[in-house]
Amino acid sequence: MKKHLLLLGLAMVIGLSGCGNKTTNEENHDVNNEPNHEDMEMEMNHSGSGEVPRNLKIAENPKFKIGSEAIVEADHMKGMKGAVATIVGAYDTTAYVVSYTPVTGGERVENHKWVIQEEIKDADGKTMDIGAEVTLEADHMKGMKGALAKIESAEKTTVYMIDYTPTTGGEKVTNHKWVTESELSAK
Repeated sequence: MKKHLLLLGLAMVIGLSGCGNKTTNEENHDVNNEPNHEDMEMEMNHSGSGEVPRNLKIAENPKFKIGSEAIVEADHMKGMKGAVATIVGAYDTTAYVVSYTPVTGGERVENHKWVIQEEIKDADGKTMDIGAEVTLEADHMKGMKGALAKIESAEKTTVYMIDYTPTTGGEKVTNHKWVTESELSAK
């Protein structure tokens, strides 16, 4: 445990020192103004509890069945793309790309993938319009829950909760929320 905390502390110091020369507009973003997931990685909850919103509908006929394996095509986090995932859950919903400023302060997070319909406060089953301002109930990253967010895009799809071991090594990620069906391919 002490070794893990020491390594985490060292990684945070290195990560923070690496951000020191960036301007405000560059911080946490790459040249396409996409989130720089390497910088945000330490703030993400890689593994989750496996709990899902009560009203989330289990997919009746998902492309990837629970317990099966698939290849992750998404690159939300370092080591995700190309990893072999085990499907833990499959749900039919609307997935959103959102931009928000964390309630804990700090730089605005642009184009975060994904927040689902059931993780938006007072959504009541109605699909949110592009550009709408909503309050997030998701807790994928530090400062996300309770944040005011702008809907950047929406996609009605099957979302998956997955377990995977990063291609870069390290601990297995369990109950990661969310990847969409288009972000997985057959093994």
